[in-house]
Amino acid sequence: MSREHSLTTGIPRSRRLRARDRYALIAASLTAVSLMASGCVVVHGELELLPAATKAEAAKAIEQFTAAYNKADAAYDSSLDADYTTGALGVIDEARLKAGRVNNPDGNPQHTPLVLSDVKYTIVEKAGWPRWFVADAKGNKGGDSRWLMVFTRGERAEPWQATYLTLVAPGSVPEFERAGADGHVEAVPADSARLAVAPEDLSEDYTAYLRSGKGAFANGAYTDALRSTRAKNATKPGLATQYIDEPLTGGDYAPLALRTADGGALVFFTTHHYMKQTAATGAAVPTPNKNVAALTTGEIKQSLTMEFVANEVALAPAKGSGNGKVSMLSRLEGLTAAKGA
Repeated sequence: MSREHSLTTGIPRSRRLRARDRYALIAASLTAVSLMASGCVVVHGELELLPAATKAEAAKAIEQFTAAYNKADAAYDSSLDADYTTGALGVIDEARLKAGRVNNPDGNPQHTPLVLSDVKYTIVEKAGWPRWFVADAKGNKGGDSRWLMVFTRGERAEPWQATYLTLVAPGSVPEFERAGADGHVEAVPADSARLAVAPEDLSEDYTAYLRSGKGAFANGAYTDALRSTRAKNATKPGLATQYIDEPLTGGDYAPLALRTADGGALVFFTTHHYMKQTAATGAAVPTPNKNVAALTTGEIKQSLTMEFVANEVALAPAKGSGNGKVSMLSRLEGLTAAKGA
């Protein structure tokens, strides 16, 4: 499967219904309208609320991802886990492996297999595709943090793919609103009006906040503290640093949200960033580390522009509750490209 992820030419692998599926869905909708008009109600399989996976299927997805991830990491070969990653995690992972390959063509000399244990599964119940679930696991990498991951599947024939990955403190994942004996969780619509900020608006609102400091975001490491750090780094003797922040919401970068027990939502979303360092006349841009250098095109003369993708997870409160501010729970950012000039 192709792993081309150009952030300037479009979003990779957008999930669209195949033509025959669209026609089937239209036909089913017309049939349902006809039956409802006659007093009968029939629920079509693609419109019925269904759990995304069984726990056994979710466990299998974790197993397949981990095996592929370890093979790719050991060889520094992104083709080995291309079928099992996508979205924000996919583009970050691909760039990491590319840089590793440039610096170590024979593979990763420091490879340690990833082991995920104590996995807690949150199975989402929703109609249609894509379907998805959340895994909260203890990892042997990342210190004491838990690996909070989202797995998605665009259609039944596709493998489950790890789409979002953030590292969170133990116990920081909220309680979810669960239904039925199996404890499945409701997927919150991207345009939900029940939240202080709709999931589909979070990427735009967060990047606007980073630019201006204005918006419905609570103070924390990824909000006012991040802006403060940027302000300190903006101007140094002989060097200016500029930041550009953009939303990223299409295709496999679309936000995904779960209903929490307090009526709010846990939202996973993606953002896109640039950091440009420009040296004054007679000065030089700091020498980048080997991983940045491996992803850099062009010659670094007076400037270096680095491109990043970040996946975030946030708690969006119910509309009218508390102070109405979104709390950023975690943020994982990865370099995806760089250009010298």
